Amino acid sequence: MGAGTRDDERVLYGCMGLGGSWDPGPYGPGDVDAAEAAVEAALDSGITVFDHADIYRHGKSEAVFGEVLARTPGLRERITIQTKCGIRLGGEDRPGMYDLRGETVTRRVEESLTRLRTDVIDVLLLHRPDPLADVDCVASALNSLHRQGLVRRFGVSNMGAPQIAHLQARLDQPLVANQLEMSLHSRDWVEAGVLLNTPASAANGFPFGTLEHCRDHGIRLQAWGALAQGRFTGRQRTPAERATAELLAELARRKGTTPETVLLWWLIRHPSRIAPVIGTARPDRIRACRDAAVREPDLTHEEWYELWVTARGVPLP
Repeated sequence: MGAGTRDDERVLYGCMGLGGSWDPGPYGPGDVDAAEAAVEAALDSGITVFDHADIYRHGKSEAVFGEVLARTPGLRERITIQTKCGIRLGGEDRPGMYDLRGETVTRRVEESLTRLRTDVIDVLLLHRPDPLADVDCVASALNSLHRQGLVRRFGVSNMGAPQIAHLQARLDQPLVANQLEMSLHSRDWVEAGVLLNTPASAANGFPFGTLEHCRDHGIRLQAWGALAQGRFTGRQRTPAERATAELLAELARRKGTTPETVLLWWLIRHPSRIAPVIGTARPDRIRACRDAAVREPDLTHEEWYELWVTARGVPLP
């Protein structure tokens, strides 16, 4: 399977919801069955890129996925496996923290390979910036993992353009992805450009220029939280969310698809080449996203703006 996220791989499946509870306790056979059902729903929907992180469910998300791979001969060759490292969950003896020390990155990759029951990770993302990381040591570890054949490609997550360029200058391979929170609810990424030179820009913390940097350097943007935690497709709380849900439902009816698909189309329609990551573990909701994975985004210029302005709840500046 491809080592990066190709243009025809429009949607990724985020595996954070697999593996049972968010504690270090063991998972059970039912958790493996649930993971298998989610993977089958993703494959049925045309999704072949599976996004993990070593911390998801304290490693259990990777572990149950590895069991699904073991159950299904030939599946590994049909999919792309992406995982992340760099966050250490807090415990009784330490606070939660970020850790991109070279030896830690290497150890975390080896542990992920064991849990996933595979001999290579297709894409490894650095999960969060570590203020104490020595970028030369980080790059050395990544370059070594590549030379050993343990990781095919690398990317980052939650990083801005200067951080990406700083790391890229020391790597032997091009970075292929940057995963950021992006949705019709979390709109800082799109509003950073239009709020420039307005009072509202002071409240926008998105690293301006990151979209342009990624597009210019062939770095695929991946949108985590793409379904906005159901704010527009099931649990509306504000007048703007209710109005947006109604608009999504109407657009979906007119276009013969689902509100979830229209929500993802809004991201995919942007010229920055955004690949949404869907994180639901429910097979029915995964399948509701199928048209986003297999159809071109069917949104006009006007419809895209109508969704944006409705979700904002106030006019554009």
